[in-house]
Amino acid sequence: MLNCAIIGGGPAGLAAGLYATRGGIENVTLFEKGLPGGQITQSSEIENYPGFFDHTKSGMDFMDSWQEQCFHFGLKHQMDEVVNIEKEGENFKINILGKEPQLAKSVIVCTGSTPKKANIKGENEFFGRGVSTCATCDGFFYKNKEVAILGGGDTALEEAYYLSNICSKVYIIHRRDTFRAAPSTIDRVQKKDNIELILNSQIIEIVGDAMGVNGLIIEDVNKNKQKLNVPGIFVFVGNDVNNSVLKQSDGKFLCDTNEYGQIITNLKMHTSVEGLFVAGDMRIDAPKQVICAASDGATAALEVISYLNERS
Repeated sequence: MLNCAIIGGGPAGLAAGLYATRGGIENVTLFEKGLPGGQITQSSEIENYPGFFDHTKSGMDFMDSWQEQCFHFGLKHQMDEVVNIEKEGENFKINILGKEPQLAKSVIVCTGSTPKKANIKGENEFFGRGVSTCATCDGFFYKNKEVAILGGGDTALEEAYYLSNICSKVYIIHRRDTFRAAPSTIDRVQKKDNIELILNSQIIEIVGDAMGVNGLIIEDVNKNKQKLNVPGIFVFVGNDVNNSVLKQSDGKFLCDTNEYGQIITNLKMHTSVEGLFVAGDMRIDAPKQVICAASDGATAALEVISYLNERS
């Protein structure tokens, strides 16, 4: 039996693994069906994590050293997909796709969130053919071309700035006239010559042909429409919580959630179920920053240590 199962290998999961194993817990396994690292591996640069300010390094570079450090202290990585987690007595059953379940005395869930769709006409049809949610992944395909970004938060503006160094022009389309991003990010975007802001407007349709996207139909607050001829649109309108591993056979969740499916925790990452902890973007009030996710993971691991000591 595992002493601790960690579900999800992003910053929260890796930090949890580091603090759990270095804190003396044996038999700690990180379940991550792909390579550990999380969403941050898709970022073009990291400039807001203390001690890491190398603009030549990407999110993937940033996370490489995390894996090495965590595995050094004994964290095991099991490259399996967890279907869901159930309570079995005072322990937990980890149901794994295509394999026998495993039991664990405690669980830390760090499965994060995924980018939301904007639900625009044509978005699904052209996804992967001009519609993207990852500037780092797809920006190169639009070198010296014009592209658009939908969104008004930190991610949207940061990725717009990144694309402005690749593309001839970047349009930021936002339904309001103010942004939700950090003031320094807004200032940097506003000073970039090849970034144009289209505010108080929304995209009502993504249009194209067999070759992919070739334009956007935009409508302003006065219902005036225009077509913006661009071959690519990057959508950054928030995230959906990846909470499926906590869903039970009756459709309910193993622990308490809010109306958005975010997991209700206290400041120590405790859920409503004893021995079950949640860290990172999937919890309520998560700031959705790498440093905060790592802090959550460390906090959860320290609580697991206390929990297991009380059980022994």
